[in-house]
Amino acid sequence: MKTQIELARKGIISLQMKEVAEKEDYNPEFIREKVALGEIVIASHPKRKNQKAVGIGSGLRTKVNGSIGTSSDIYDIDMEIRKAGIIEEEGADTLMELSAGGNLDKVRRAVLENCSLPVGNVPLYQAFHDTAKKYRNPNRLDPEFLFDLIEKQLDDGISFMAVHCGINQFSIERLRKQGFRFGGLASKGGTFMVSWMEYNKKENPLYEQFDRVCSLMKKYDAVLSLGNGIRAGAIHDSHDRAQMAEMIINCELAELGRERGCQMMVEGPGHVPLDEIEGNIMLEKRMSGNAPYYVLGPLPADTGAGYDHITAAIGAASSARYGADLICYITPAEHLALPNETDVREGIRATRLAVRIGDIAKYPHRRDQEKLLSLARRDMRWEDQLRLLMFPKVAEEIRRSRAPENRKTCTMCGDFCAMERGISLFEKDIKGDKVSAGLN
Repeated sequence: MKTQIELARKGIISLQMKEVAEKEDYNPEFIREKVALGEIVIASHPKRKNQKAVGIGSGLRTKVNGSIGTSSDIYDIDMEIRKAGIIEEEGADTLMELSAGGNLDKVRRAVLENCSLPVGNVPLYQAFHDTAKKYRNPNRLDPEFLFDLIEKQLDDGISFMAVHCGINQFSIERLRKQGFRFGGLASKGGTFMVSWMEYNKKENPLYEQFDRVCSLMKKYDAVLSLGNGIRAGAIHDSHDRAQMAEMIINCELAELGRERGCQMMVEGPGHVPLDEIEGNIMLEKRMSGNAPYYVLGPLPADTGAGYDHITAAIGAASSARYGADLICYITPAEHLALPNETDVREGIRATRLAVRIGDIAKYPHRRDQEKLLSLARRDMRWEDQLRLLMFPKVAEEIRRSRAPENRKTCTMCGDFCAMERGISLFEKDIKGDKVSAGLN
């Protein structure tokens, strides 16, 4: 089976490329050219017939990922299925199944069966979970078991994988020599892999056998997302030598993977102060040959727990503005607890709004809906306003709960409505051809 990038390089426009082109309102040839260059990846899976194909990368709408998963404290498959349903209902583009507790095969397969989004995961979670269960020591992980597990997960229907290939002896040495971190190691997969390497005095098998990783991904045309295992967990660690060493390696591997016909994506932070987000994205794009960039949040402050979906939305808007291609949502429960269904819903909504803001700045042609909404608001056409909003049900419920006497206005201003008075002052001009032309 040829991968999307291999087909594109042969001049073939696949069904998935056509689907992405239709969704994004582009000529399919544009999508094929970008896929051939490795600037767009398409998350899809040949075995999942009900799955949507999602394009991620240069020139496309910034995508939103929602994550779910059990923990060692909370294992409820039905709740994870419900959370997956909410993520899809709220308009996310992809889903990551990140379970780390209970029967991980069972929960993964249940989510895949009940969701039509492309699903990703982190194979190291199950690798270390199952090893710890068997030997009571995750550092006894057998690399052969890890590779077998990756293939099993891909065969189940996983469309993209966060694989921690960029952690190696060089990046760990940078961590050791800098000697200190305010936020420690924040990645579960990354931390356990560093621990395994230190315990066994061996190189990371995912780096050492990178060709093998690519071969498995190619077999299922899955997107290899190069995991950010040494990402900063505090803004004061942002762009330290350890993080940058891993980023350089991941960008090199992205180039190598593309040469081998594998769809590649690079993962980023993490915690980054707002003034460093633009530079972070510029570095990834420059060093990776414009490979799609998948960022977690990012969080531009460390003190927002309880409202970290808002903290991250601020970072996500900037990230989308400067060229990030896929944003992983953050929920209000980040740093505090396993997200529940309400947390998941709020996280997706905040992130979708953030990437809309970023895309409006990045792509001026995406501002048309904002103009139509403004005209409807000016003219107090409430049905049109609700139709054009991102969250119409929420807006309608708020308005209904505090309904005004004059149905044309709202209870914010009531008799002092600026829009109503403005229309009476300039009614002739507003209804004239010059202003009405804005509706076309």
